[in-house]
Amino acid sequence: MITSLKVQNFRSYLNSSFNFSPSANIIVGPNTAGKTNILEAILFSRTGSSYRAKDLELIRFKKSWLRIECEDDGSKRIVKVRNDQKPNKTYEINGKRYNRLPVSLKLPVVIFEPNHLQLLDGSPEKRRNYLDSFLAQLASEYPSLIRKYARALAQRNSLLKRSVRLTNSQLFPWNIRLSQLAGQIVQARNNLIVEINKTLPDIYMGLSKDKVRLLMTYKTQFNPKMYETSYLKQLESDLEDDLRTGFTLHGPHHDDFTILYNNHPSTSYASRGELRTAVLALKITELNKLDDIRGTKPVILLDDVYSELDSVRRKSLTGYLKDNQSFITTTDADVVLKNLDIKSKVIEL
Repeated sequence: MITSLKVQNFRSYLNSSFNFSPSANIIVGPNTAGKTNILEAILFSRTGSSYRAKDLELIRFKKSWLRIECEDDGSKRIVKVRNDQKPNKTYEINGKRYNRLPVSLKLPVVIFEPNHLQLLDGSPEKRRNYLDSFLAQLASEYPSLIRKYARALAQRNSLLKRSVRLTNSQLFPWNIRLSQLAGQIVQARNNLIVEINKTLPDIYMGLSKDKVRLLMTYKTQFNPKMYETSYLKQLESDLEDDLRTGFTLHGPHHDDFTILYNNHPSTSYASRGELRTAVLALKITELNKLDDIRGTKPVILLDDVYSELDSVRRKSLTGYLKDNQSFITTTDADVVLKNLDIKSKVIEL
């Protein structure tokens, strides 16, 4: 549980401090008051990154550094970012300094913001990023796997662009490396979706009060269990097309997932409200899975989500918040308070 937060030269804040409740914290204020910045500071201190901007973009205008101090039950973590001759970021956790936040010290966070409501009808890249960020919180080795794949893909693409006379024998080492990493990524994503589907249908029905079966399916070119071998053959057969475009045209960097709504694609058969409820169900599934795997209850960050939901879904969402500390931004505290049946603290900006 986060007990307090102090931010200096962070976004719109020069020097501000906040104390929090162990249950629900309602951050209320007009637009541009800095509500989302508080959520971003919490996320940054716990995971080492922002979902909206690069590190240096978080520093207040005309300042050269920022500092975030976050205290929770029995521990303190401090994050500093400086824009000197060479930008740098440091962490201090219970008095011990780190130049990079170890994966073991990243704390689970579930964030839900308005752009997530377009997850299902947005671009495939957003859905891949969602799966990968989910996996990054569940498996400490997954971010490294994604980085290795991205580097291998960039190397192969660079070779494709430099020469139109490449042969498969020349590309073979990169094809092998790429197919090995791709097989691990696809297997991890597919396994996660299998786990999600164990609880997603019931959570959706609990939120919507509709008897609709919701399932997630992974859209990839080959059987995940045989992906490595199949992809290696595809890379070799794609050589002419890859050389013509200068890019690797197939692989997990083009994969996607879809939500089935009673066995039909949700984007074709579900209403806008039903799509939003499906995304909300995904977020609650994420919350529960992180709790199960990590053994630490995630902090929940809800950025102006209540205004996007009807009264039934607001009430349903509240039922899933009672066991976790939550931070909820809104322009109207009454909209949130009348749906909460748990102890809460209102923070006015």
